[in-house]
Amino acid sequence: MEKTALGCRSHCSAYLLMRLFVASLLFCTASLQAMPNIVYILADDLGFGDVKVLNPQRCKIATPNLDRLAAQGMSFADAHSGSSVCTPTRYGLLTGRYAWRSRLQSGVLGDYVEPLIAANRLTVPALLKQSGYHTTIIGKWHLGFTIEGEAKARKRKGAMEGAPMGAVTSDGPVTRGFDSFFGFHHARMMKSVFENDRVTQIVEPVDMLPTLVARATSYIAERAKVGSPFFLYMPLNSPHTPIVPSKMWQGKSGIGDYGDFVMETDWAVGEVLATIDSVEIAKNTLVIFTSDNGCSPAAGTPKLEKLGHYASGEFRGYKADIWDGGHHVPFFVRWPGKVKSGSQNAQLICHTDLMATCADILGVKLPEDAGEDSVSLLPTLLGDADKHGRETLVHHSINGRFAVRDRYWKLCMCPGSGGWGKPGDAEAQRAGLPDVQLFDLSSDVAETKNVAVDHPEIVDRLRKELDDGIARGRTTPGAQQSNDAEIVIMKSNKAKRATE
Repeated sequence: MEKTALGCRSHCSAYLLMRLFVASLLFCTASLQAMPNIVYILADDLGFGDVKVLNPQRCKIATPNLDRLAAQGMSFADAHSGSSVCTPTRYGLLTGRYAWRSRLQSGVLGDYVEPLIAANRLTVPALLKQSGYHTTIIGKWHLGFTIEGEAKARKRKGAMEGAPMGAVTSDGPVTRGFDSFFGFHHARMMKSVFENDRVTQIVEPVDMLPTLVARATSYIAERAKVGSPFFLYMPLNSPHTPIVPSKMWQGKSGIGDYGDFVMETDWAVGEVLATIDSVEIAKNTLVIFTSDNGCSPAAGTPKLEKLGHYASGEFRGYKADIWDGGHHVPFFVRWPGKVKSGSQNAQLICHTDLMATCADILGVKLPEDAGEDSVSLLPTLLGDADKHGRETLVHHSINGRFAVRDRYWKLCMCPGSGGWGKPGDAEAQRAGLPDVQLFDLSSDVAETKNVAVDHPEIVDRLRKELDDGIARGRTTPGAQQSNDAEIVIMKSNKAKRATE
């Protein structure tokens, strides 16, 4: 009798344990399903004024899908890339840390080189993976990786050849938090398409954007069937040079190849959104669209402006510059039921804010040595008026020039554009212009009047903010961190023009 009772108790205990296990499994599954999918689309060199809804009077390019995205979600009027050029912006986006804290103090990375993101640094995809997300990058990387047989690849003749079929990397995106990678390193290497760790296709640049769209829409459909959350980072090749609209888009804009390529970029966004809608995951999918920096002069901006199209909108400068045209970019967010449709927001934001936003969504605390320059957008997206976002922001140009923004004040630590715009810094210095520029953006959004001499106290305060942010290794609350290299704020004005 005693033996039977013991057996019964043992059986009951096993039954209870099984029920607890099933309950916990169901709870975890439900929690995963409640987490939003995150789709982050990053255009390449798309200016603020290239989107019709943002620049209705002086945009001559039709962008119906981006206009619709703005209507379905929130559009930001004061969004900035972390840099006015490619590589540093992408570093900041994926790490939540300004790239000038790394070894890259100016310019962009070359062909196949050592990764800019350290192997032990937390990235957005790695953070999301810890909470059960599947993570992928489909598109342009430009954050460095090495390949076997690099010397042989460099001897290949012809523009944008890149690595040969079968070339292998052991330190690509799949070693920096992504489960999978389909894409290329950068524009000059675009013909070589990597799948995870090796080159599996050779394509022509004109075919790249349709190829990325096909892979992205297929990925979304596949992950919708799985049901667990995913992070799709989709950095496009367009409308960056080579400006190569595919045949179906050639001549569509009426203002040349650049306008056609912007229209094809808009189409690409529309295809992704349509797929999300068709597989019925829109309500649980956070979509972000933006650009890595402003429009490039390589688009033929003087000619475009003669035709009435102003790619930077009302802002001064273009890609590479410290002025707002270099980094003031389109930024749209759609999240049905969470983000109010048709809403407009004047909050100052930066691409580095993705890391803290994801942590906030997950309900986790970032380690002290991660996301040092990241501020969560979640309260802003959800309309929480009791929580305030960032008030300060550090800008950086292609020549390594700094600017610091504090609400409507902007202090540029150089006499000229800091980039390719005129006057350049050396030219401005020869002309006797002041070493720094202070602009009151509340009344001078085009940065036409330097008021530094009228407000020395503002100059001193902003310079101290910049100094403190550099010395602390972070611009957010937390323990002091280290920068990876010495940071020089005021540089020689003999910097050579870097190219991307």
